[in-house]
Amino acid sequence: MTNVFISLPTSDLERAQAFYTALGCEIRPEFSDENGTCFAWDENVFLMVITREFFATFTDKPVVDPNAAAQVAINFSRDSRDEVDAIVAKGLAAGGAEPKPAQDYGFMYMRDLDDPDGNSLGFLYSVPEGAANAEAAEVEPAAVATA
Repeated sequence: MTNVFISLPTSDLERAQAFYTALGCEIRPEFSDENGTCFAWDENVFLMVITREFFATFTDKPVVDPNAAAQVAINFSRDSRDEVDAIVAKGLAAGGAEPKPAQDYGFMYMRDLDDPDGNSLGFLYSVPEGAANAEAAEVEPAAVATA
C-alpha cells in the first residue's frame, strides 16, 4: 500500500490549521511541530502544510507564491455533487476562495477551492459511467451557479 504525502507552503500555520480542520482533516501530532502540521485526509493521503521558510529547506528551487503561480493541481473525488458543494462551502467559510465558477461536464462536476495561502484544491464528482457515454467530440464545460 502506498501513502501519499503532499507538501504545501504556508505563511500562517495557525490559519492553515483552522482551514484544513474545517475541511474535516485530522491533525496528526506525531508528524507536526512548529515548522508544519500533518493533516490526514484519509488513511493513505496526508497534507503536510509547512511554513514557507521550512518548505524552502527541501529544495534549491524558488518556492512560488501560490497566489501568483500554479505549481501543482491537487484534486479529490467526492461521492456526490452535494458532497463537492458541502466541502467547498466549508472551505469558503474557513477563509478559502473559489477562483472560478463550478464546471459541469455532464459526466463530471468540479469546483476549485484556494486555501488562504492560495494553494489550489479541486473537488470533483464523476458519474460511475465516466466519460464512456460522452460523445467523442470535445465537451465545453458549462459554468453553473452554486449559490
